[in-house]
Amino acid sequence: MAGTQKLLTITTSGPGLYEFTDQTARFVVDAGIQTGLLTAFVRHTSCSLVVQENADPDVRRDLEAFFRRLVPAADDPSMDYLVHRFEGADDMPAHIKSALTLVSISIPVCGGRLGLGTWQGIYLFEHRNLPHRREVLLHLA
Repeated sequence: MAGTQKLLTITTSGPGLYEFTDQTARFVVDAGIQTGLLTAFVRHTSCSLVVQENADPDVRRDLEAFFRRLVPAADDPSMDYLVHRFEGADDMPAHIKSALTLVSISIPVCGGRLGLGTWQGIYLFEHRNLPHRREVLLHLA
């Protein structure tokens, strides 16, 4: 089955959730496919993708705080077992956070629109401290 693809670039300014629902919804509408499946895949190993509430910013703040607590920086005494530290104290913890979440998500397309719930948004979850340009590949079939 043929499909269509688009590469999104998402610029981050540090850790956090960066919503890209609108760009994805535009891609789906422009594709003109009424029924299908959208796959979003992030082409990096130190960030991830999540579908999360987009109404109350406290949800995003709490999620970010939870992951900071769950996987602290490599210079935290509780993380002294980590070996991979070449790119800084946030590098290996970012890989761990990415492994705990997803690098690919699938969303149904119904009636030419994303099949998301009322308060759901699509986010890139940046796990590194410095700004990055992240690539998310969208595929719709």
